[in-house]
Amino acid sequence: MAGLSFFDMNHQAVIEHIVSWLASYTEKSKTNGFVVGVSGGIDSALTSTLCALTGRKTLLLEMPIHQALSQVSRAQEHIAWLKHQFPNVFDERVDLTPAYDLFMQSMKGESDSEHTQHLAMANTRARLRMTTLYYHAGIHGLLVAGTGNKVEDFGVGFYTKYGDGGVDVSPIADLMKTEVYELASHLGVAQSIQLAAPTDGLWGDDRSDEDQIGASYPELEWAMRFVESEHESTILLSERQHQVLAIYKRMNTANQHKMRPIPVCEIPISMKG
Repeated sequence: MAGLSFFDMNHQAVIEHIVSWLASYTEKSKTNGFVVGVSGGIDSALTSTLCALTGRKTLLLEMPIHQALSQVSRAQEHIAWLKHQFPNVFDERVDLTPAYDLFMQSMKGESDSEHTQHLAMANTRARLRMTTLYYHAGIHGLLVAGTGNKVEDFGVGFYTKYGDGGVDVSPIADLMKTEVYELASHLGVAQSIQLAAPTDGLWGDDRSDEDQIGASYPELEWAMRFVESEHESTILLSERQHQVLAIYKRMNTANQHKMRPIPVCEIPISMKG
């Protein structure tokens, strides 16, 4: 169930295209550069490297909230690597654990479902990080660079609305996860990051994205391409492929509210006089 591109990607050409697009956007928006939340994962590692390559100021924010030590160490390794290569890269560590704990202590409402309670808590972490990114973007005149890839942003909607989904620019949102890995490898991102299981880091444990979703990224990429193809009803599928398709379609449907514009109640002209 391959998830790789249908063609051989020209890694250097894609990198140069994204870097040029980012640089051009800062010029048009009259901003100074970018701020990126660095988590120790492959998506933020690639995004921050591409931003650094523009030569514009690139601020890397580490924002732990009861974070696993392995994620912290990978983030710090990547930050050190980028700062060694690029004089335009700066970093700051903002420990959001006390703010998160205080916020949760002030929340009196509890869900009847343990799962929805934990999901609300996880999304709160992502939204605190978004607020922190925009604070630093505001005081430094920077753009918040998103770290979502194509299958997350437009396939299964695996992100937090107004959390990691709240960004100014999305430089890697047209890249599948496997393509993110290819570019990260081409740029020399740390092996510890390339080999780590993808995780959103929102649960305070070591659960991976695959644990949460029930399918790997290559499987989800296959499902996304399969659904978008014209042959969905003509190909004989294995039991696992049927399972993956069901997972993909269920998440795609449930998360359309993230991927579509906010519904606006339009008032008929006749009612406005």
